[in-house]
Amino acid sequence: MVSGTASHPSDVVSASNGKTIEIVNTDAEGRLILADALVYAAKYNPKHVIDLATLTGSAIIALGEGSAAALFTNETSLAEQLLTASESSGERIWRMPLYSEYTDWMRASNVADLRNSTEKRDSGIGTSAAFLQEFTEGYSWAHIDIAPMAFLSGTSVIKRLGPAGATGFGVRLLSHLMIEYTN
Repeated sequence: MVSGTASHPSDVVSASNGKTIEIVNTDAEGRLILADALVYAAKYNPKHVIDLATLTGSAIIALGEGSAAALFTNETSLAEQLLTASESSGERIWRMPLYSEYTDWMRASNVADLRNSTEKRDSGIGTSAAFLQEFTEGYSWAHIDIAPMAFLSGTSVIKRLGPAGATGFGVRLLSHLMIEYTN
């Protein structure tokens, strides 16, 4: 049985930066935790913050299992560096748009600053990234939704990634980024 402390649709919670969030979908809880981590990161005055998460099933629907991870960023130069690292590491990422409509949909709450999801099925991948972007003040940011790449089912036809199971996606990508960044 669910306890009284569980989150419910229509609950309003506060993020660590004070923004209020209407819970529309209780299964979209990962982005709440990641939002607070992005706020916390700003305390260290970073130049860039890159997060990787298996955030949405819609990333798999958009790109296909084993094809590429979805890249969202608020800075073109960071996107270019990540795409270069993707090429050199062999870990594919694909840049996705952060349209203003996605942010508008996430801000369309009548009771809070933001919603953690929408009732629509439209661009769950884009709206989740737009939600996260609301917590990235003071630094350039990239979000990589690794859901399409993190775990391959036994039916995957993508043999270049190895056998079924966890892939460790992102380790080579970020290693190549750091090598290129320091050169």
